[in-house]
Amino acid sequence: MAAELHPPDIHHLRAAVGWLELGNATEAGEEIARITPVNLEHPLVLKARWQICAAGQSWNAAVPLAEKLVGIAPDHAENWIQRAYTLRRAQGAGLQQAWDALLPAFSRFPKEPIIPFNLACYAAQFGRPEEAIQWLRQALDLASDRGSIRNMALADKDLESLWDKIREL
Repeated sequence: MAAELHPPDIHHLRAAVGWLELGNATEAGEEIARITPVNLEHPLVLKARWQICAAGQSWNAAVPLAEKLVGIAPDHAENWIQRAYTLRRAQGAGLQQAWDALLPAFSRFPKEPIIPFNLACYAAQFGRPEEAIQWLRQALDLASDRGSIRNMALADKDLESLWDKIREL
């Protein structure tokens, strides 16, 4: 359990999150920069820092943040998903690294539909359409709202080559 953040750092964090919600990553980054160095590794601050990097598509800067989040909060599926997402986009990483980072999360979080959904996307990009459909079926089976997963799949460019098959699911 992480220590509680106290003023003024908690105020800077809340302001940063607010700026992110308003779509202004620059102002969010300025608020995070005001947090004392000792609290820059706090899980909530790391999450905000990752979100700022993601908003600015600064994937190389996001990699160590995503790695730290998985390390300090491995029981949060979101951290594993975000790490894979980051690795896919970072220079020197890519699709294989994203796959390798996310695959163990499937057994760790067997009820999280976004994990097999993303694995379906990766499999499709690897040119393995049958495997992609299998992963997508698992995501659909896990989803509380199959329609939302199906609609996501029909909007995701990674799965475009499979859209005709997905419409049949």
